[in-house]
Amino acid sequence: MIPLMWGLMCFIGIQASGTLGISPQFGSRQIHSISPSITRESSQVSPRVYQRFANIKSIELSSDEVPSAESFQDVQLGGYTDRGFQQRGSRTGTNNYLTQDRRTTDHGGARLNCRNRPIDLVFIIDSSRSVRPAEFEKAKEFLQDMVDSLEVGPDDTRVGLVNYASTVQIEFLLKTHFDKSALKQALARIVPLSSGTMTGMAIKTAMEKAFTVEAGARSGSTTITKVAIIVTDGRPQDKVEEVSAAARASGIEIYAVGVDRADKMSLRLMASQPLDDHVFYVETYGVIEKLTSKFRETLCGLDLCAQGHDCQHICVSTRDSYSCKCNAGYVLNPDKKTCSLSDACAQGHDCQHICTNNGDSYICTCQVGFVLNADQKTCSRADPCALGHDCQHICENNDGSYICKCRVGHILNADQKTCSRSDPCAQGHDCQHVCINNDDSYICKCHEGYVLNPDKKTCSRSDTCARGNDCQHICVNNDHNDSYTCKCQAGYVLNADGKTCSRSETDACAIGQDCQHICVNNGNSYICKCRVGYVLNMDQKTCSRLDACAQGHDCQHICINNGDSYTCKCREGYVLNEDQKTCSQEVSRKVTQDACMCEAQILFQKNVQSALQELTRKLDELSEKVNLIDGRQEY
Repeated sequence: MIPLMWGLMCFIGIQASGTLGISPQFGSRQIHSISPSITRESSQVSPRVYQRFANIKSIELSSDEVPSAESFQDVQLGGYTDRGFQQRGSRTGTNNYLTQDRRTTDHGGARLNCRNRPIDLVFIIDSSRSVRPAEFEKAKEFLQDMVDSLEVGPDDTRVGLVNYASTVQIEFLLKTHFDKSALKQALARIVPLSSGTMTGMAIKTAMEKAFTVEAGARSGSTTITKVAIIVTDGRPQDKVEEVSAAARASGIEIYAVGVDRADKMSLRLMASQPLDDHVFYVETYGVIEKLTSKFRETLCGLDLCAQGHDCQHICVSTRDSYSCKCNAGYVLNPDKKTCSLSDACAQGHDCQHICTNNGDSYICTCQVGFVLNADQKTCSRADPCALGHDCQHICENNDGSYICKCRVGHILNADQKTCSRSDPCAQGHDCQHVCINNDDSYICKCHEGYVLNPDKKTCSRSDTCARGNDCQHICVNNDHNDSYTCKCQAGYVLNADGKTCSRSETDACAIGQDCQHICVNNGNSYICKCRVGYVLNMDQKTCSRLDACAQGHDCQHICINNGDSYTCKCREGYVLNEDQKTCSQEVSRKVTQDACMCEAQILFQKNVQSALQELTRKLDELSEKVNLIDGRQEY
């Protein structure tokens, strides 16, 4: 009896299929369409439905058994897909909406809960002049119903809204509201913008401003989808194809909902593939709220965890299945169901350097050269010398490690730890010749043939003869090396031993001399003399012209050098006497006689004679200087 009743119910459900929405054809593809309910009788039942009916009739149930949720859904959906909107086979009928929400139907006490996957959802709503105020309110109710069907929160679904007409206005961002009540209040406050329909501009604004990290989008996550739902009732007044393609390429999944006069080709250009799943059409805003269940199914899926699962710890419902997770401190085993105690560090930690597992928890440690701070998490560079070292003398910090150094007067050994007394001379010195190590210091010494100067650093060549020699007569230092040679006194010659001397029996002048004028033998030596009119200079070798006047003269007034001799001259007002040495005062007499007289002639002759003498004296002086110059050049 029970199988028969269920078969009858299925048949009635099939006959009532006029209430199910069937998509009208648009081109070669389908667009989901919803219109106000008009009940029609179906003239025929598809073979698939009959098969389902036959299968149901064949189910044998006991008196206390009830049909499963799965079998009930199969009967209810008939020839439709599990999304409840696509036409199958040859089934026809007036478009309608599946009024039964199969995810909240209670069968045998098992409630199918909706638990949506986290998404970043942005509504793009047309509020142009063609949308009447009452229709816009219906659109807002649809948005509020959508929010009610979602799990909203910072870690769940985030919702933003872009309002557009001829201008675009972002009403709120993804990061603005994180609870349903605040979102619904924000939706209630939205007012239409009127004027044109710049749908392309609205999509571009959503892509560039609403789906950014700054706006609250979780762009770094691979599990959180970016979804845009566009609701429009008209034809876009700008280009939508290219900007929609760019938005889809950026990772935005676009759903296009057309109302009333909406251009269906534009809806297809905007939406993501497959178009059957992303393009929707309703004839009026009055039935748009019926899309809520459709989007809930699309965005949420069934909570399969509520149907039963084999997860050891936590079951997480996804769109078409479920997955298992573990409690904190555990990790999922390879069977993807059971859990094992986790690596606490692998689960995430805030240790600056090293995380070390400690049972169900962890402790932080630091890298070598660092110490753990009081917060037990961060690390500071340690002073390695303070922690302990093996330097014999000095430990010096060296960026996380240390190096050993030695005190003054010591050098570091090859082991880079111990020290040995250093050679101060090897460390650097300012000795001109030789540095001699003197315990912790040094002293300077000189090479042989040199003596240390008073500054105790520099050296001067020493007098080798003064240090001691075996020359018989004369010891002479050699400038080019630290030695000496022996020489003999005048009249002696050096013997073959290079030290002793013997009296010379030869002509010393013939052997070699350096007299400028005349060499005169003097025993075993020689002396120099000068020619007449010259005198021997202080070097006893060269000669200078003799100043006869300087040697002594008997002129009463003036002695004039005249080569090898001299002449006398009188001062003005005097005349030289006939002895050419003495002078007499000249008697001035005025010549009144005729110039031809004898007295006048005598006076003239005297004047001429005096001028000639003075001229001769000057010539002699000049000649003497010339001869002196010639004599020096000759010798």
